[in-house]
Order: sequence, then structure tokens, then C-alpha cells
Amino acid sequence: MPFVMAIDQGTTSSRAILFRSDISIAASAQQEFPQHFPASGWVEHEPEDIWATTIATCRAAMHKAGASAADIAAIGITNQRETVVVWDAVSGQAIHRAIVWQDRRTAEFCTRLKAEGLEPMVTAKTGLIIDPYFSGTKVAWLLDNVPGARARAERGELKFGTVDCYLLWRLTGGKVHATDATNASRTLLFNIHDGAWDDELLKLLGVPRSMLPEVKDSSAHFGDSVPELFGGSITIRGIAGDQQAATIGQACFTPGMIKSTYGTGCFALLNTGATPVKSNNKLLTTVAYQLDGKRTYALEGSIFVAGSAVQWLRDGLGVIKHASETGPLADKSDSAQSVYLVPAFVGMGAPYWNPRVRGALFGLTRNTGPAELAHAALESVCYQTFDLWAAMRADWPDADAATTVLRVDGGMTASDWTMQRLADLLDAPVDRPVIQETTALGAAYLAGLSAGVFPEPQKFADNWRLDHRFRPAMSAATRERKLAGWARAVKGLLATDEGE
Repeated sequence: MPFVMAIDQGTTSSRAILFRSDISIAASAQQEFPQHFPASGWVEHEPEDIWATTIATCRAAMHKAGASAADIAAIGITNQRETVVVWDAVSGQAIHRAIVWQDRRTAEFCTRLKAEGLEPMVTAKTGLIIDPYFSGTKVAWLLDNVPGARARAERGELKFGTVDCYLLWRLTGGKVHATDATNASRTLLFNIHDGAWDDELLKLLGVPRSMLPEVKDSSAHFGDSVPELFGGSITIRGIAGDQQAATIGQACFTPGMIKSTYGTGCFALLNTGATPVKSNNKLLTTVAYQLDGKRTYALEGSIFVAGSAVQWLRDGLGVIKHASETGPLADKSDSAQSVYLVPAFVGMGAPYWNPRVRGALFGLTRNTGPAELAHAALESVCYQTFDLWAAMRADWPDADAATTVLRVDGGMTASDWTMQRLADLLDAPVDRPVIQETTALGAAYLAGLSAGVFPEPQKFADNWRLDHRFRPAMSAATRERKLAGWARAVKGLLATDEGE
């Protein structure tokens, strides 16, 4: 039975998972790596840490499964999106640490571009807004702030890529400089309607075309790993950004289906089919996947803080020792208190898009303690998801029942408390699948589809299995009261920004 290996390169760790041809998991390995915060709002990774942990976890997973390179039909790569690496075209040496998607150093640059009235043009081409979140302004910063970088780039000596592209370059020994349409669609440099890099956007941000990778289907032959890495060459046949990979792993192939992934942040995607839907509610329009040259689009809402709110409880406040303690602690909270956490630790994502504001707690009393803080942190994830859900429902009027259920995945979905509260606040069922590794599964599926190991999308969707459906149990009056309190808290926080 052949294996398909998924490389899941995330924000805080790298993982490798071997899937059997029946989509069951044979083995997995995970390794964390350091985060670097050189200044307020800056987040960086060492590219060598990304590379080393990726290879180490691949080898560990293969060892656990007793698999050789010959046993693996294909590799699929999924990755933290928007994070940028720029490297020497000959040596492969990065010229700077990777600038991570959470990094806000280009906020002033983005503000200037908006003030020049450029955002409507950028949004029309990319489906995105002008925000430090996306790759384009990060590349511009590197070219302008690393000594000699711009001159080297203009001479064709530097390559740019998102993490998938960097890993592909390294895996193939520098032979292949390519990415897929989902990752390209997150750069601010890619025209999602034409399916190509856009010269006007490249000129705007000062990025030489010679730096850019080839853009391919999400399921395609990207190249082959050099034999010395895994004791033999393995073909690489699938790439997708992590949230698009999770959409595929959740089998959201039908227009109207929504998935939400809960990791460091929270990311909800609504499949809109072959038509890119322009949001009237500050959502993003993006590429969900590209197969056989045909793009499928999605509306996306991005929340910067989800699981990291629980990390803050643990590492910042010390009110818990393990994430699993959060739900039981929240259960002990005083129901008479209405404490709201707006976790804008790095600004606010969709649908507010304010990079300047910072987090705040509302409704504190002398009786507020660890239980109320845990309650507020978990609920903050649910409230933020509600904001995305409401925006998506407004942008995609129900033609059928597709958008009445939310499929969820990611580490936080292990918390029954959080998932139940999510169902209560959405007033909609929340479905948690049997296979929680949906991001890795999506990458494996894309690779296995190209390699002929996995079936066509609809047959794959038929194998999706439900672990638990959380049904709403909160009264309408309570739900409306709680949502109104959240809206007041957000309004209060936004009022602290001079731009409001």
C-alpha cells in the first residue's frame, strides 16, 4: 500500500504525516521552532529552522511508519501563508529572517498606499486589501532595508517565495522555483482573475519579476526531491496554503460550504465556485484551489488571534499550565459577570482590518479572576467567528442550505466547551470531523490526486466522516445579549484609535 506524505509547515511548528491510500494516518511527527520578536509588532522565523524541522519530521514520520522513499507515492506541501523568504538564487542562502504573516512592520507603508487611493485598484486585481498581513509589502521592506538587496534583485540574483516555494526550492536542490495559485493569491502581486503575476502591482511595490516563482495548479508535478534527503527521490505533486488545504481536507468542494480552522489564528473560507465574489463586508476574495487550470474561488475571513489567546493565558498570565485546562476553568466563571476580551494583540483582522489597535478587556470587576479570563478568551474566538459568519452570510445569500453548517478543524476544536459556545452564538450546527488533521490531509489529497492514489474530489468528499455535531442550545435572548455586549466592546476598542 503506497503512502502519501504531507509536509505541514506551520507558524510555530513543522509536521509531517504519512497517509495510507485509504486516507488513514500511518505515522506523524512534529517539531516546534523558535519565534523571534525583534521589535514591537515584528515576527520573524529563521529559514534554516523551518528547513531543519521540516526534514527532521519527514524522516521521523518515515521511520515510525517503516517507510522508505520507494514506499511514498508523492509529497504534498501545505504552509503558513503570506510569510516571506528572500534568498540568493545560487547559494540558496536567505538574505534575512523570514517575515511572518503576523508581522506588522509595514503598517505605515500600507497607510501611505491607502492614502494615495490605491486600494480599490489593488482589491479589484487581487481580492485582498492593502494590509501588512500580505506578502507584497514584506518583500518591498526586505528589498529596501537589507543592504544591497534591491540592486541584487534587479540583477536577477535573488529569489522570492512563500514558505512552500522556499521548501520546494530546497527539496529539489535549487532546481525548481514554483508555487501554486493559492499561495500566489496571498501576495498582493497576483491577479486572481488572470491567474498571473500583475505588472502594475509589481511596479507599485517595486518587486522585480525575475524574483517570482512559476505559478502552477495546486495538484501538479512540482519536481522531485534530491535523493540524499530521504534515501531516494520522492515526487512532489501537491501544494496549497494552509487554509486552502484545510478547505480541501474538509471536502468543501460545493459552493456555499464553509470551513473554519482554529490554530494560532482563525480562518474561515466559503467556497464560491468558479466566480470570484466581491465582498461588501470587508472579507477577502481568494483562490480556494486550482485544478486542471480551473480556479475555484472563496471568500475568506482572517482572524489573527485564536489559539494564541489561550497561549496568552498560559504564557503571559500564568492562569493555566496546559491548554486543556481552559474549558474546565471557564466552566467555573461567574455567570453574573460579562467580561469581554477583544484580543487585538497584533491589530484586528476581518471584518475590521485595523492594524493599529491593541487588545483590551471590558467589564472587569473586583470579582474577576482566572475563570472569567479563561471564559472571555475562549468566547472571544467564538465572537470573532460570528463576525465572519455574519459577513459571509451577507455576501452569499442562501440559495440552499449549504451555509447553515460550519465545518471546523484545528487544535482548538478539541475543546468541546468552545465548540458548543460557537454553535450557540452562531445559532447553527458546528461539525467536527473524525480526521482533525485536515490541513495535512488536504495537502496529501492534492499530491495523491496527481499521483493517482486518491480519487476525484466528489468521491473523496464521500469519505468525509463526522465525529460530533454541536447543536445550538442557548436561548435567543441570551445570545442577542451576549452578541450586543461583544459589539459594544469592539466599538469601544476601535474608538481608541485616532483614525476612528
